[in-house]
Amino acid sequence: MPSQWTLGLSINVNGYLNRLFCVKSWNPSNLRKKYGEKMLYIDLFAGCGGLSLGLYKAGLKGLFAVEKNDIAFSTLKFNLIDRCNHFAWPDWLDVKNLDINDLLRDKRKELISLRNTVSLVVGGPPCQGFSLAGQRKTDDVRNQLMNSYIEFIKLVQPQMIFFENVHGFTIGFKSSTNPKIKGIPYSQKLVSALEEEGYSVAFRMITMADYGVPQNRIRFILFGIKNGNAEKFFERLENGRESFLRKKGYKGPVSIKDAIGDLEKKHGVVESRDSKGFFNGIYGKIDTPYQKVMREHIAEKAIPDSHRFANQRKETVELLKEIMEATKTSVRIAPEQNLVKGLKKRGITPLKPDTICPTITSIPDDLIHYSEPRIMTVREHARIQSFPDDFEFKGKYTTGGKARKLEVPRYTQVANAIPPIFAEQVGCVLSEVEQWRYEKN
Repeated sequence: MPSQWTLGLSINVNGYLNRLFCVKSWNPSNLRKKYGEKMLYIDLFAGCGGLSLGLYKAGLKGLFAVEKNDIAFSTLKFNLIDRCNHFAWPDWLDVKNLDINDLLRDKRKELISLRNTVSLVVGGPPCQGFSLAGQRKTDDVRNQLMNSYIEFIKLVQPQMIFFENVHGFTIGFKSSTNPKIKGIPYSQKLVSALEEEGYSVAFRMITMADYGVPQNRIRFILFGIKNGNAEKFFERLENGRESFLRKKGYKGPVSIKDAIGDLEKKHGVVESRDSKGFFNGIYGKIDTPYQKVMREHIAEKAIPDSHRFANQRKETVELLKEIMEATKTSVRIAPEQNLVKGLKKRGITPLKPDTICPTITSIPDDLIHYSEPRIMTVREHARIQSFPDDFEFKGKYTTGGKARKLEVPRYTQVANAIPPIFAEQVGCVLSEVEQWRYEKN
């Protein structure tokens, strides 16, 4: 069956780009010569760029990214725009952080004109309002961003959609008047809206550890496609993971120590380059294939980015030692268990070296290092999320109080991201879409 759309910058797209972009750099023939047949996509709620990083490594080309927070966007910009010019940013859109609702209000005509140009829209609204670990308030304004997402899809009409969120996205919210009654899950609302727009839709709950990420992170993954069978995406994704990791040079599952053993504090410290009064860890020798992949583009004498150790009080260190010895497994310890004295926070997990890390969160002291009485660094969190070491994070390391609702420091940027190793596998499957979209069941 002949394709009704193209993977990259097709002859039809040339006409669109000529009309849409009036500057010399947007000449379609120049774009085709420079980018070839790379798939063109838009990243919504992009965060610091974990998903786009994976798609970049898979050979796709970004058109632009939408991220409201200026700190998270500064990380994305540094790594994916300033360093590698991954996005072919349109001249009608400023290269800066942007609220999706402002974009929908101010650039409606421009978004509609992208139809038949953009092959793919990726990303999902912030997950905090849906998370089972949070308060799950029905009136959380972040949950309403799904309506903005659907409106964006209706305007742009991409041929494919890749959507990610937490498990709580599939669970209906309790009624404010009757807790025994649950509403329709947001996942069901999304599927219905996309099917009305003519998409074949399929979704799965996927554990990132199955795809080479050293973390038992479970996420709701949805794929939608026009003129195709969405189920084929997940079949290809699952069938291709072993060969993908084999090409990378390692296989799963990856334990915590396998992931970050070369970042232990015992390897030595230097004064932090970006935080006065703090120390930064240095590299130990590479001990595992995963560490080798993460340090692929790192110079021999380089200092790890964002590998700043917390300045912990002596009493805190002693408490962490007690917690580390309290259990033999990576289980969450709470004050009511009375396993250790002096634990005030609601829960903390002492990690064990040969286990897979539980889900990374934005709260640094949720986890204790497996062999050293300390919280883990941003770089260690990033390793567990599969960010390569040459990806640099910008902004504050952490924040607290009311500022947590507004700021997105480095720990939060990492926690909110889609693991790049998984995103790269997604990109590899999508780049071969013409080979499978019309396959029969």
